[in-house]
Amino acid sequence: MEFPDVEPEGSSQKKIRRGKIEIKRIENTTNRQVTFCKRRNGLLKKTYELSVLCDAEVALVVFSSRGRLYEYANNRYADDDMK
Repeated sequence: MEFPDVEPEGSSQKKIRRGKIEIKRIENTTNRQVTFCKRRNGLLKKTYELSVLCDAEVALVVFSSRGRLYEYANNRYADDDMK
């Protein structure tokens, strides 16, 4: 006898996913600054990982709303040019 409201074992596990966010300007300046810092650090980390894992030459330049410069570049060949 089967019960219609009971799911088979193992199928009741639901995958938890992150919700989608609406891409628009964050109006609250504090929240915007926090988001910028977190995403900037994530982007810098991903840039580094891409350069190492894929043996690629990568450069990233980011300017904040205050005009500050954040940059990353792997300089694998810079030392070879100096010899």
